[in-house]
Order: sequence, then C-alpha cells, then structure tokens
Amino acid sequence: MTSLQAPPTGKCPVAHNFDAMADAYYIDPAQYLEAFRETTPTFFYPHMNAWIITRHEDAVRVLSDWKSFSSTANSASMDVPEAHQDTISSELMSRVLLGSDPDGHTVARGVAQLGFLEEDMQALQPEIEARAHRIIDSFENNGQGNLLEDYCIELTTQTLLAHMGLGYEYADFVKQLRDDFFHVLSSAHEPVSEPEHSIVWARYVESNLQLRELIETRRESDERDLISMMASQKDEHGEYVLGADQIAIHLTEFAAAGTDTTAQAMANAVLFLQAHPEAREDAILEPELWTRVFEETIRRRNSSTFTSRLSNVDVEIGGAEIKAGDRILIALTSANTDPDYVERPLEFDIHRPDPRDHLGFSTGRHKCLGNPLARVQGPTGLEVLYERLPSVTVDDPEAVDFVRFALMPARRSLNVHWDLADVERSQQQTVRTLNLTVAERREEAGGVISLTLAHPDGGDLPKWKPGAHIDLHLTGADGEELVRQYSLSGDPEDRSMYRVGILRELESRGGSVAAHRLRAGDAVTVSWPRNNFRFVESGKYLFLAGGIGITPILAMVREAERAGRDWQLVYGGRTRSSMAFTGELAAYGEKVQLVPQDELGHLDLPGILGDAAEDTLIYCCGPEGLLQAVENGSAHWPKNSLRLERFAPKVITRDYADEAFEVEFTESGVTVAVGAGESILDAAAEAGLPVISSCRTGTCGTCETPVLGGKVDHRDSILTPDEQEASETMMICVSRASRGCGKLVLQR
Repeated sequence: MTSLQAPPTGKCPVAHNFDAMADAYYIDPAQYLEAFRETTPTFFYPHMNAWIITRHEDAVRVLSDWKSFSSTANSASMDVPEAHQDTISSELMSRVLLGSDPDGHTVARGVAQLGFLEEDMQALQPEIEARAHRIIDSFENNGQGNLLEDYCIELTTQTLLAHMGLGYEYADFVKQLRDDFFHVLSSAHEPVSEPEHSIVWARYVESNLQLRELIETRRESDERDLISMMASQKDEHGEYVLGADQIAIHLTEFAAAGTDTTAQAMANAVLFLQAHPEAREDAILEPELWTRVFEETIRRRNSSTFTSRLSNVDVEIGGAEIKAGDRILIALTSANTDPDYVERPLEFDIHRPDPRDHLGFSTGRHKCLGNPLARVQGPTGLEVLYERLPSVTVDDPEAVDFVRFALMPARRSLNVHWDLADVERSQQQTVRTLNLTVAERREEAGGVISLTLAHPDGGDLPKWKPGAHIDLHLTGADGEELVRQYSLSGDPEDRSMYRVGILRELESRGGSVAAHRLRAGDAVTVSWPRNNFRFVESGKYLFLAGGIGITPILAMVREAERAGRDWQLVYGGRTRSSMAFTGELAAYGEKVQLVPQDELGHLDLPGILGDAAEDTLIYCCGPEGLLQAVENGSAHWPKNSLRLERFAPKVITRDYADEAFEVEFTESGVTVAVGAGESILDAAAEAGLPVISSCRTGTCGTCETPVLGGKVDHRDSILTPDEQEASETMMICVSRASRGCGKLVLQR
C-alpha cells in the first residue's frame, strides 16, 4: 500500500468543517469552497496532509513559480510496490509530466508536445465528429441511457484511439488504463485499501509492458499519430530522446487526462445547460458558441478540482505560514470562481468577454499539454449531441454518484432520457447551408448595395441575433467559387428574410464585385448565421460605426430601441452620399449622429469617449484605424466595456518600429536574417530549421527556445516577469531582439 506521511501537528489555520468526502463538495465543488475562501483562504487539511489554496491571485502565484513550488508533489509519494520495482521504478514514476520540473519536464514535454499541435488537433476534428455520430447511431433509439459511459467517455476514448493510431480493439484497454492510472495517482494523496491496490498495480504494470512493445514497433514510423511522434523523436546524435518505458508512462497520463477529464467536462456541460436553457438554445442556434459552452463549463466546474505542488521555500500565502517541504493543493475550481477576479463567479454565462480567462487547464509550464485536443473534442462532442438529441434531459441533476477521489470528483454516471422524435428530425435535418433567392437588390449609397435574401418556398429562415453574419457563396470573374462573409443588417424578428449590405471594393479579392453582379431572382447559397460580434444585455449602449461597418450596428440599434434601452449611434463616412442606410436611421432622430468626413472631419473620439460611463457597452465596427483608435480612446473605461468584431490575441504595442536582426542557431550552425515584418519562427522555418509552434501568439509555450546571447524584447504571455528579466528562454513566435540589438544567439 502507498505510505502517507503522518499529518504534522501545529499546522494552522485548519478549516475544521471542510470535508472533501462530503456530498456537497461533490455536487458543486466551487460553491462548497466559496465559504472557506471567504473566511480561511489558505488552510491546512489533515486528511490529505496538505495546504489548500483557494484564491485566484495565490493560485497564479504558486502555479507560475516552479522553482519555489515544485510539481514533484504530484509524483513523489507514488510508492511502487516492491514486486514491480524491477519493471517500473519509483524514479520512473517520478517522471510523469504533471509531477516533474525542468529540465526533465522540458525535454519530455518537448517530445510530447509534437503530438498536440493545434493544427493537428484541428485536423482531427472531422474524425471526432464522424465518431460522435457513429456513437449516437448505436443508442439513439433507446430513448434513455447513461450518457457519461455511453457517449462522453466513449467519444473521448475513441478520440484518443484515433490520436494514438490505435484500432477500436484497444478501447477496453485504454479505458482500464485510464482507471488504473487515476488510482495510482490518487494513492499518492489519499489512503487506499488492499487487495484492490495490489490488483490495480499488477494490471497497470502489465499494461505498461504492452505499451512498450507497441512503442518499439513505431520507432521508425513517419505517421503523425501520438505514439509514432513520441517514439520516433531523436536528438542531435541520432539517439531516441525518450525510452519506451518513459513514453509508456506518459501515454498512461494521456489515457487518463485525454479521456476522463474531457468526458467529465462534457457531462458537466449537459447539467449546466439543463439548468440554463437559454444558453442551450443560444448554442443550438449559433453553433460557434459550443466552444464558449465548453470553456465556461471548465471555468465553473473544473474536472480536476485540485492540482498539487511542493513548497521549496518558507512562505506566507493567504495568511498561512507554509514551510519548505509542505504539500500544497491549489483549488483551481475555487480560483476560477474567485469574486476578486471574475464578476458573477458562480453564474454560468457563455457570453463572457474572454471565455478562456480561467485556470481550467492550469497555467505556466504545467498548463495542460492536451488542451488543444480537449478544446476540439469537447465542443465537437456537445455540438453533435445537441444536433442529434436536442431534448436530452438529465433524470436527476442532484444525483451523487461519484468516484470518491477528492482530487478529481469524477461522476460514475449521468442518466438521461430524450424524445425519440429527435431521431426522426435528425434524419431529416437540413445541411447547414441554404439555397436562397435574391428577393430584392437596392442601391443604398455610392458603391453600396443591399441584398434581401429569401427562401424560394417562402418559409422561415434559421434564427439569428444582432451581430450575426452569413457566408455568401459567389462566383468569381474566372468562374472560381468565392466565399465571403457579410453582416446581417435586417430585423431578427423577421424570419422570412436576410439582408446584407455590401460595399463594392475594386481593390479587394473579387468577392464584393461578384456580389454586386447579383440581381433580383438570382439563386445564391448562404451559410446559416454565425455570430462573432454578439449583442449582449446592458443598461446603455454607445454604437460607433465607420463606413460599411454600419451593417451589424443596424440590427443592434433596432434591438436596443425595441428593448427600451438608452443608446446613441455616431456614424462616420467619407461623404454623406457614401453612407448607407441613413434614411432608415433617420427614424431614430437625435439618437443618431452622422459625421460625413468631408463636412465635419473625423469622429471626435476624445469628446465621445472622454468621460467613461457606467453600465454602458461600446460596440464598434469599421475600418481597422477606427477600431484601434476606439480601443485606445476607451482604455480608461470600465473593464470589458468595448466590444469589437475582432478575435485576435492581445496586441503588444511598442512606440517604435520593429527592426531587422540576425539569429544564430548554435546547434544547427545556421545564422538567419529576420526581417522587420517577420517572426523568428517564420524565418527559421523558411531556412529549413527544425522549429515547432502551435498558437503562434506567445500563449502556449511550444516554441520556447534557450537564449545564449543578445537582448530579448519579450512579447509572450508565458514567462514570468522574473523569467523575462533573466532571459534564459524566449518564445520565438512573437518575441524579438530588443531595439538596437542586432543579433541573438539561440540554442536550437
């Protein structure tokens, strides 16, 4: 049996009422932890011989400082039974990714990360979707079932099979491996009983031996499945980077993290959506929202409540004196619902401005390696489920059927039922494109037309909300198919038609010219509406539009007026004759201010935005110059006041232009010139150097590279300020040589 250190005496404060075995904890960990965070933000829990940290600020502090707070707490106590020490040593078990620190962690993660690149995970999405449909095919006529086992775990297991390049015959093997690893992991933190412990270990060791044999067969494979990618990686001397024994240990980690955690998140999402039907309907109506459903689920209820660290220093956190050698449990779920960090923390709101602003995948160097896969398979699984079985309903949302592991309160079941009419409807569902007819074509202004589109049978079109757009499938001058996006500018309440406004741009790629060729009666294929610029509830609104950017704003002002809200629109254009829909806007009187540039100059943004207004949202659409000016001009407004139709990462601005420089890659013996307008990553890839990347925005750490010389201008979101100052590594997808530094020396 795993040995647990006897609880030390004199550890204070202790939250005497905290019980990680209580039903209330398993039903809603975030709500259960709320009271303890308020009264005792850091407390000692004798049952697990660890300090529990509940506040967001403290969680980020611990997770971001691996030198002071080691991840070895996740593996150091995993005692391997003596009978199996020759096969799996304690030292080998200590190399699990979630339980190791640099440099060993960096090497292993670098190999494993090749199997989780974002573009590869996105490429896996059609296969995940196809498997989701096949799984539902197998049980849809039952009308009821255990959704967790029948669908969620089955889908994540099959996804992992596809990702590992394994056949369906390995499904039971992977499921058992998952359960056994969770048992082994939990045994490092919680008491376990015999003979169960010995039985699990014997099975776990046998599974590892099978994996080692499989790994050796893929050493020379050039396939992109996870096992082949990890097995085939060699160092500069032509030696394999990782042994089969270590790869097997990592694969057991992935079997657990890649199946159960995402399956639990999907099950939790079903429960949240049942409690919040408006969110469910929004996501069914606008499928791009499934990503937000998944993100909000893992913010509100993380699959793993805690992650563990070992303090290397004496430190005060949250009023508690923690000694070097003490174990710390970071309550991720509590940190994600800390009211000092997030507004309305316990509300389930899929329309939060930044859906990824949470610690659901942890942060820092141990941010979940598989998050790109989870962020594909979770939303895909939910979308297919509600597409096929929209009436799915949980029988007893308050059921307490969990595996009693405090670290990960995992459900055993989620019993549901659904209307069998869903099956017939899904068999007859419309492909998500529509063949419409141009019912009307109007000249709205100089160079601007509106197209009113309707179904030939006069029936209702799919619902939409202000801010939505559709794709138009057009024919270019040379007969090629063009797909272009245009905002819907009509009335969402009128289901009989869609209206788009299109500016003819001769210098564009040809889409607007093709659209201007359409005439009344012409057929056109469009997509179902999608919304990346969602109009949300607010007490007041300030709308700012420039040129053709008025189109999504039209539906918003209509909705604000209908709701009786206080609003104002300032609309600018080159000339009055170039400004579309002004006649329509005249009905709103003084709420609309027109600013033709040739008559009145540019929009007076300092005057408009000078005084920050409470309970007011700013919606802005127009050319990039306007968006940037509004973004800068509203920086002093309350957080999240500004809504732009932009989905780019935060821009790091400098008051000087980027300069060209050189990078010497010592291991490759190559020096590369990096232009002012390109990244080190792109320049290195162009030179044929072995560089990898995923996010390309400085947020994932995939391209982290050691720095041997030169001064770096760090522009990433991974390294701490201290690490950036030390400049031992850099993210070459975004960071550059500092101004005046003509050369960097990197180890690659």
